[in-house]
Amino acid sequence: MQQKRVMIGFLGSKLDGGSRPKRWERWRPSIAACRQPDLAIERLDLLVDNHARSIQETVREDLALVAPHVEVRMHPIDIRDSWDFAEMYGALRDFADGYGFDPENEEYLVNITTGTHTAQICWFMLTETRHVPGRLLQLSPIGKNRDDVDHIGKHRIIDLDLSQYDAIRTRFNVEQADATSFLKSGIATKNSAFNRMIDEIEKVAIRSKAPVLLTGPTGAGKSQLARRIHELKLMKRQVTGAFVEVNCATLRGDQAMSSLFGHIRGAFTGAMAPRKGLLKEAEGGVLFLDEIGELGLDEQAMILRAIEEKRFFPVGSDKEVSSNFQLIAGTNRDLNDEARHGRFRGDLLARLNLWSFRMPSLADRREDIEPNLDYEIQRITRVEGRSVSFNKEARDAYLAFSQLPTSSWDANFRDLSASIARMATLAPNGRIDADTVETEIQRLKSQWGASTTGDGLENFLEAEVLAELDMHERAALAVIVSVCRQSRSLSEAGRILFAASRERKTSGNDADRLRKHLARHGLSFDALRYPTEDHSVR
Repeated sequence: MQQKRVMIGFLGSKLDGGSRPKRWERWRPSIAACRQPDLAIERLDLLVDNHARSIQETVREDLALVAPHVEVRMHPIDIRDSWDFAEMYGALRDFADGYGFDPENEEYLVNITTGTHTAQICWFMLTETRHVPGRLLQLSPIGKNRDDVDHIGKHRIIDLDLSQYDAIRTRFNVEQADATSFLKSGIATKNSAFNRMIDEIEKVAIRSKAPVLLTGPTGAGKSQLARRIHELKLMKRQVTGAFVEVNCATLRGDQAMSSLFGHIRGAFTGAMAPRKGLLKEAEGGVLFLDEIGELGLDEQAMILRAIEEKRFFPVGSDKEVSSNFQLIAGTNRDLNDEARHGRFRGDLLARLNLWSFRMPSLADRREDIEPNLDYEIQRITRVEGRSVSFNKEARDAYLAFSQLPTSSWDANFRDLSASIARMATLAPNGRIDADTVETEIQRLKSQWGASTTGDGLENFLEAEVLAELDMHERAALAVIVSVCRQSRSLSEAGRILFAASRERKTSGNDADRLRKHLARHGLSFDALRYPTEDHSVR
């Protein structure tokens, strides 16, 4: 069965209109489309806004004269400002959602010749995302009508199925990678689970206005990520307002309500002037409620209503105020457990849980310590205006120490950032050397407690052998031993230890490379995995 061809577009108040009989003396796109000899339009769906309503019956009559075979449908659409992007997109999205497309039996062409540039952009977006399952139609006159006495003109069909265009698809992939890199502050993180999570957050940030819940330990980067989400939303014109951050752990008693929702003058003792409140300050932007699990149940109830209805009462007021903000919440608590024990409202948790992402600890992302170290060094150089760098031995020693299982990174990225800042401050002439690193390692060990004092090598090597190792050699060997003891096979350990050089294709067989490295120290994989058996290297 052949599909019916349908054209959808705006009735052009200027291009399609005109007075009798002069309107027949020029090119009119909606009428010209129905007269294209190789287009065969069977139905015309015209959107009629406030500016075009006076000409709709005239155009209908004219179409009946020149294209009686075309079924004409007029769709009134209420758009007050046709140049307002949000209003235009909302109106066209509502039209598309209620249209009832039947792509199996009908082929759709979206006319982008009529309507404002804003309307054209919205048609592009709705067609590319397949909310309108069709192709774009561009109509134009020929030679300013001198060579087209019948004013039929010409047309061009534009297919936005990007899978057909390798170059465009490649560029889209690059742009998506750029957006993801933006959320990571440009840091080339290597942890695959973290990177997958950031990819998903990027899609949510661009496509959804629903609340986002960021969980995870203190110092894992929730606040920094929330700021980057706001900046990405600004770039994508999802929001226009400010980023308003509040640590809910600092809100206590009556002041919590006032800080969040504002108050009127005289609402309580000391309220000498009205206060807007943080929710109102976040209007049009993003409100980040860090440590939301610290809020009291009364504040939680009001937050839930403000999220759902965008309205709330300032303290002491009987008049509601509105604020249209997007919410990001952060917590280091298990909110499910808090809800089970009655300390967190289940209905608020359900509202926050639509998009929930757990930020991993730094100890769970040890492969990302190196790129974050480079980022911190660059940041210090940029912000403080002085050059800071590591020498190779010091860098190797610090990275080897950072990978040890006993390096707990209790405060996560706060520990790392503070550690690098200390070394940068104490570094002789801005060059972080081995002595600076050794001093910092001892400081971190003391800070984290006794569990960090040993590397376990004394269980596998004689004291005189250990004494011959430089600090960075011992630290690197401790990492290798730790990875081998946690891996199921020599090949698995090799894949973990030599991942970067394998990607650069500068290493050969990982298992053979690891076997030879261990042998240089008189060790074997089996001896490390099963130290009570005889697995000596021969």
